[in-house]
Amino acid sequence: MERHWLLGHRVTDWQATFHPSADDTTGTILATYRKTVAEANAAIASWEDLTAPGPRRSASRRWTLTHLIEETARHAGHADILRELIDGGTGR
Repeated sequence: MERHWLLGHRVTDWQATFHPSADDTTGTILATYRKTVAEANAAIASWEDLTAPGPRRSASRRWTLTHLIEETARHAGHADILRELIDGGTGR
């Protein structure tokens, strides 16, 4: 998501991004993730005006950040549901 929304990478096949290549290892995937996070954080830190157009569509930078927060929350919720199904515990 960050590579697409913040760093300008075009994704033509989203489904392909969910499957590692034969050469990928846990280490290479984590290294790529950490590099992407660092680049995305640097891009965000350089923004002075959140009302300016973001890197994608004609949405503002504020909209872009809100969208990424929503997506992260959605996936965190999915992970929480899976954990609850596995161990029966709730987050209370």
